[in-house]
Amino acid sequence: MRPDSHSPIGVFDSGVGGLTVLKSLMSQLPGESTLYLGDTARVPYGTKSGEVVTRYSLKNAAFLLERGIKVLVVACNTASAVALPALAAALPVPVVGVIAPGARAALRRTRGGQVGVIGTPGTIRSGAYQRELEAAAGPAGVRVKARACPLFVPLAEEGWLTGDVPRLVAREYLGEFVRGGVDTLVLGCTHYPLLKDIIAEVVGPQVVLVDSAEATAEVVAGLLEERGLLAPAGRAPFHHFFVTDVPERFVEVGERFLGRRIPSAEQVDLTF
Repeated sequence: MRPDSHSPIGVFDSGVGGLTVLKSLMSQLPGESTLYLGDTARVPYGTKSGEVVTRYSLKNAAFLLERGIKVLVVACNTASAVALPALAAALPVPVVGVIAPGARAALRRTRGGQVGVIGTPGTIRSGAYQRELEAAAGPAGVRVKARACPLFVPLAEEGWLTGDVPRLVAREYLGEFVRGGVDTLVLGCTHYPLLKDIIAEVVGPQVVLVDSAEATAEVVAGLLEERGLLAPAGRAPFHHFFVTDVPERFVEVGERFLGRRIPSAEQVDLTF
């Protein structure tokens, strides 16, 4: 069946982090139904090869496509960095990653062309944000400083969002951005929006924070409007959650990321 305006938005991530993208989608597009798949049995993707991440991503996409999605949102920075070309070639629906929207939003907001990017080691090592920023900046140019901040992920998942511990970690990671004159900082990991207040406190008001989750939701909203696929008004949306490992931990931690209750998540088998 061909997707139409009533069809849901499909979102996948390796775990719970992509729920910050879903949160932004639900905020900006409250009338849209969604299907979220967390590949919790294989998390994290950042330590795996590009070939393996692409294989997992295609399997995730096929699962959601079978359930009639009208657009696929790759709410995973690692998968966005390595699997988007394969996904776009394989799927009959539009595919939106989180890297290009975040990079382009940063370029719109930078005042002096000095942009920082923080993310997981895998995302920073891939150079995906750096390449996207430089390509989108064109002749105007941009100076990019990137830093992996791996401890932000467990802090977010454990709920250590305020206090001395996250503040000390943030100061250690972000001091070079403050000293280096960066005026815009991309939160290049879907976990990092939970630590936005601490990050903002450490880098100071002179640095604009760019949330890739919010930027991605804006792109999806524009794409659906352009293609006439926005959900019609007056119809109550549904939101279904799927995981590839036991759902209890996902539901517990995920509610912190989504900012609302997750009634349940269905465990599914995506083994090859």
